[in-house]
Amino acid sequence: MRIAFIGCVEFSAALLEVLLDHPDAELVGLVTRTDSTINADFRDLRPLAQQAACPVFTGNDITEMTIWLREHRPDVIFCFGWSHLLPAEILAIPPLGVMGYHPAALPQNRGRHPIIWALALGLKDTASTFFLMNESADSGDILSQQTVNIAPNDNAGDLYHKLMNIARSQLTILISALAANTIQRTPQNHSATNYWRKRSTADGRIDWRMSAHTIHNLIRALARPYPGAQCEHNGHTVTLWRACPVHTDSVNLEPGKVLSVDGNFITVKCGEAAIKLLEHDFRTLPQEGHYL
Repeated sequence: MRIAFIGCVEFSAALLEVLLDHPDAELVGLVTRTDSTINADFRDLRPLAQQAACPVFTGNDITEMTIWLREHRPDVIFCFGWSHLLPAEILAIPPLGVMGYHPAALPQNRGRHPIIWALALGLKDTASTFFLMNESADSGDILSQQTVNIAPNDNAGDLYHKLMNIARSQLTILISALAANTIQRTPQNHSATNYWRKRSTADGRIDWRMSAHTIHNLIRALARPYPGAQCEHNGHTVTLWRACPVHTDSVNLEPGKVLSVDGNFITVKCGEAAIKLLEHDFRTLPQEGHYL
């Protein structure tokens, strides 16, 4: 089975490796990027393609990309880790369609930044979902979906790797089913969906009037490989990577007040309870009694 692959992030690399190891798969072309200003988890896939002696397209022109893909005659296109919708011209190329991936329980939670929003909103589970792509975001027939538990202290990196490992197993089965023409398609219930919006820099700013639980969720949502949650101290932007909510008996204290500094750990009063900052990028530590 002739497969073209589109992707440019760490997740893409993990699934490309599955494809390269599968006996039913022949990689006939890779569309990728040489760098990215929008993907914090960017990965150069060209070395993997070179190992497989596979041709690579890295241009930005959609017309050129379309012509290039047609020339390589894929039976199916896999598009995993690509932050752009594909036009109808590309979707129409492979007879078996274009397979996409979304780390959410489709038809719920379509749209942008699904790992970040799932953690920021405190969801207890999400899903690893492969689907057939169409011209609308994340709305095509589902090919494989597996629920993924989110533990209370999972951060973005933890969930990213959970999803990656599950997706690898799913894709191995899907390639075999595609080759045998036994794949099952489940239409989505479009009346049951919602769309998550694009995250902005402001969404990563800590407001100490939030509850400690909400701040904790935001910090773990933006942990590596993402850019981190942020606060201000002495005119500098500080990135916060890891924290935990803690109880405080203090009363009548304003949010943002530093309750204690113990080594590198900083406990801060929140709108509800307090939070202990465990990993951060403070240039100089704040002092107890000062404010963030």
